[in-house]
Amino acid sequence: MTSNANNITPRNTVLNADCISAMRSFERASVDFILTDPPYVTRFRDRQGRTVTNDDNGRWLRPAFNQMHRVLKDGGFAVSFYGWNKVDLFMDAWKAAGFRVVGHLVFRKRYASSARFLRYEHEQAYLLAKGNPTLPAHPIPDVLDFPYTGNRLHPTQKPTEALTPLIEAFTKPGELVLDPFCGSGSTLAAAQKLGRDWIGVELDAAHSETANRRLAWLQQRGRAAA
Repeated sequence: MTSNANNITPRNTVLNADCISAMRSFERASVDFILTDPPYVTRFRDRQGRTVTNDDNGRWLRPAFNQMHRVLKDGGFAVSFYGWNKVDLFMDAWKAAGFRVVGHLVFRKRYASSARFLRYEHEQAYLLAKGNPTLPAHPIPDVLDFPYTGNRLHPTQKPTEALTPLIEAFTKPGELVLDPFCGSGSTLAAAQKLGRDWIGVELDAAHSETANRRLAWLQQRGRAAA
């Protein structure tokens, strides 16, 4: 979809919406960095029986990453978590959108999230590039620690401590970070703490409300400290 003069990319807000529709309303090349943890297309169910919206199909994969590529600035980066047993679907969507795969990240856990043929003690993500970005002056390691969150706010909650180095490495203060599958807002919280602007989109109304409350508390805390 071609952007027009009426398209505006909001800042510092969480949208309860389908991310594909939401991003279509954003201005082209208006986002500096994307950091997201989309559904893994694995029909995930945690020990409490909680599930993840749209984790039972991959129909959203291509259109969602197509819109991410459209709204990302040329020379920008995106980091996407993915499910290892569905990597073919994710890789197809990334490449079809126009992203180049330029790195792989492993997040090491001190616990096993599950165990079958192996004990699963890591998460993983790919570093994607739009165009030909400038090499970072101080590249971060491709293996990072992944503290346990307890998944209190979301069934697949990511720790802000694992996301902070990525935002710090690939953005500058005041730049805009997008998470189109923002869940409970971990990416947004990390961006807020680092002085970046942020925009989150979340389809599930309850998780969207959790993210809104979380970010409102951080913003109030920041104003009180100023």
